[in-house]
Amino acid sequence: MTEKTTLNKHHANTPSGLIRARGLGVPFEGKPGTYNSITDVPGVGVGYVTLIEGDSRLSIGKGPVRTGVTAVLPRRQGDLSAPVFAGYHSFNGNGEMSGTHFIEEAGVFAGPITLTNTHACGVSRDATIEWMVSNFPEDMEDRFSLPVAAETYDGFLNDINGFHVTREHVFSAIGRADTEAIDEGSVGGGTGMKAYEFKAGSGTASRLVCYADRDFRVGVFVQANFGRRAEFMVRGREIGKTLAIPAMIRNTADPDLGSIIGIVATDAPLMPHQLKRLARRCPLALARTGTVGHHGSGDIFLAFSTSNQRAAQAREGIASLEFVPDEALDRFFEAVVQATEEAILNSLTANRDMTGRDGNFVPALPLAEVQKRFGG
Repeated sequence: MTEKTTLNKHHANTPSGLIRARGLGVPFEGKPGTYNSITDVPGVGVGYVTLIEGDSRLSIGKGPVRTGVTAVLPRRQGDLSAPVFAGYHSFNGNGEMSGTHFIEEAGVFAGPITLTNTHACGVSRDATIEWMVSNFPEDMEDRFSLPVAAETYDGFLNDINGFHVTREHVFSAIGRADTEAIDEGSVGGGTGMKAYEFKAGSGTASRLVCYADRDFRVGVFVQANFGRRAEFMVRGREIGKTLAIPAMIRNTADPDLGSIIGIVATDAPLMPHQLKRLARRCPLALARTGTVGHHGSGDIFLAFSTSNQRAAQAREGIASLEFVPDEALDRFFEAVVQATEEAILNSLTANRDMTGRDGNFVPALPLAEVQKRFGG
């Protein structure tokens, strides 16, 4: 059942004025937070560096450039050396997310998460380690760092072999992290991405969960770059097959070259195995938007909790923590599916047409057509 909520300015539009799915009248289940964003989870921030340069035939190393890097901070900058409990899930492994072996083993990670293009994932990982060593020299003196860095492929629009994302861009994205409303669409690591053959990229949403007389937040951030147009659905309606597509499309992208990275954050006290269970629910939201999970797609999801900081960073003695019982997780599962679905749709609606290398073109989702189907 769709829950009616007051549509505040953050729910309807991004800070730069682009329209979000709710602004088109698309109905959703559940109650979003103030910003309807992963940043509704206290302490979680998102920073972008967006690189858009050139408009010509591809010249490797020169452009055109349609890429960037996104930093998701699980704690405030001054607390980033403190680990968070975490779990991950790979629905389809044709992609990369570093640090997952350690998360599987120890159930924690520390430091910023970075999202970028496939061939910049190593740069973003190494730069994150450098940033941590520089900002937390005492904490890092006798410790190793295995940060989370993930990727999706933007080579249809971007000079992906030109290696335009640098360590300085990663430092800047971390430094720019905002804990309030954030932009979506063709920003940060999502700059050159597409979903269902429409322009997509960065998207976010959140849900409030009341449990044991306490209000918790579940926020999701996606870098969406997956799916075939004919599969595309919005809230159960088959839209992709019937949308009018601009006649100017040329050099149409291969729909099988794509992926999605999803980051789930919550302030609910959950243990690593429970967070892994949250991450496993993200593919259910992908199915709601139509995809069947193609061979070439890297669909990888990470969930973390900002709660239980002292227990997560304990290194000796007996640590204590609080947690939600497994039997009570259904409402958190529901929140993950709802927020992930909406984040994907926001990555599509808060967007514009983009032309990139060699004149390759990806159209924006025809918003007026979508709005008509929901009585707008």
